[in-house]
Amino acid sequence: MTIEQLTRTLRNRLSPLYGEGEARSMVNLIFHHLKGWSFTDLIINGGVEASPRILEKCDEILRRLLSHEPLQYILGEAYFYGMALEVNRATLVPRPETAELCDIIIDENKNHTDLRVLDVGTGSGAIAIALARNLPYSQVTAIDISQEAVATAQRNSAKLKANVQIELQDIFTYSPNGESFDIIVSNPPYIDESEKSAMERNVLDYEPHTALFVPDSNPLIYYSRILEVAQEALSQNGAIYFEINPRHAQELAMLCRHENFSDVEIVRDSHGKERFIKGRLKR
Repeated sequence: MTIEQLTRTLRNRLSPLYGEGEARSMVNLIFHHLKGWSFTDLIINGGVEASPRILEKCDEILRRLLSHEPLQYILGEAYFYGMALEVNRATLVPRPETAELCDIIIDENKNHTDLRVLDVGTGSGAIAIALARNLPYSQVTAIDISQEAVATAQRNSAKLKANVQIELQDIFTYSPNGESFDIIVSNPPYIDESEKSAMERNVLDYEPHTALFVPDSNPLIYYSRILEVAQEALSQNGAIYFEINPRHAQELAMLCRHENFSDVEIVRDSHGKERFIKGRLKR
């Protein structure tokens, strides 16, 4: 079987489940991972005979994709903000919306230097590393309750030579111990338990539920605690940036104002959903 025949077979098998465009993208990523090939390389090598190893690897990847396992977990990496990040079952797969959150923070703070940043619930370290690499001379601290996630973020930070201090911490017992931050950012768990039934299997069956879900009875539990920490940890005119569940945007904005934040603004994502909140602490 040639490479061209193999890629066509993979696309045909994946398209009914993922759609033609997504299937094509998946195949390109698979061969970039296995062979280091670009899309052009894939075309150039179309007539080359696929090796037994490539056939075996592609068969395994196809089987797992047909079981709805995210491709990023299968390959062990995800691309985010121009970076190849290690991801695994202890970390969420970084979303395009989260890259938009980084865009907002970087755009608003790119002219400031030596910013001190706290990323709460860092997972793979995606936000923390993106900010450390794009905010001049920033000092970024990232915390997470999962030991495996912290280890993953540390490996990513080291590989990408990012200036990030990553700590094993539970936000509900965390104390800044006199540290002061100019920015606190978080993409915490925010999906209501009642939303589970409408979710895709590749998320529900594989991604860590502790990083996804909150009880219907207290959907703002993480934001409330982070705002509490911010009272002590934010510097004069310090800012918060949150990724949020659009269902609770107005309620969270009210909570931020109640907790002495000014210039509170709900920001829509590229799909028009109320996906982010930002504000500054009044002193």
